[in-house]
Amino acid sequence: MTPDLTGAHWFKSSRSHASGECVEAAHLPGGQVAVRDSKQAPDGPILLFPGPAWDTFTTALRAGTFDQS
Repeated sequence: MTPDLTGAHWFKSSRSHASGECVEAAHLPGGQVAVRDSKQAPDGPILLFPGPAWDTFTTALRAGTFDQS
């Protein structure tokens, strides 16, 4: 099922570069989060994540869980 992205408010990480070429996300009605590549394919495929899974992922990022030593 393709989500209705009409009116989706896409946002970039505060750590994004000034060039504006990065990953964007949008919170959708129903709690899903859509993610797209604004550099390579802004009108291309969208990844969808359940809201709780996205929250777990972003919490792990902030905690440094994926940092390489």
